[in-house]
Amino acid sequence: MRAVVQRVLNANVEVNGKIVGDIKKGLLVFLGIGNDDNNKDLNYMVDKILGLRIFEDNNNKMNLSLLDIKGEILVVSQFTLYGDVRKGRRPSFTDSAKPDIAEKMYNQFINKCKQKGVKTEKGVFGADMKVKLVNDGPVTILIDSKKIF
Repeated sequence: MRAVVQRVLNANVEVNGKIVGDIKKGLLVFLGIGNDDNNKDLNYMVDKILGLRIFEDNNNKMNLSLLDIKGEILVVSQFTLYGDVRKGRRPSFTDSAKPDIAEKMYNQFINKCKQKGVKTEKGVFGADMKVKLVNDGPVTILIDSKKIF
């Protein structure tokens, strides 16, 4: 599983001209599911993302997590995070999970965030989405459950 995590002041996602997910201060997470991902990857990503200490404390040090600040999270499915461009110029997406498997894990990720008490919004899996955000910092973190980077 792979994620691009952005600390935001606000973010929203729109499908067909309608806002389907909208958050204030928190995290925008672009989430990609790979062929080999399982529940271990899912639990790792939820714990890692919700526990990332990338929000500033009273001393202006990145020392607080989303849970600490009671922030919000917007999760957007992003199969292109598994795009392989090492050969040629057109990405190969063979390492992305099949849509039915990916959608199930995407929804499980969202449900686990909600179970932790986090206000969780989402995009529409497989839809053409327009994402708007105000990146705070900017702070952008890449995470891979296989710890490739």
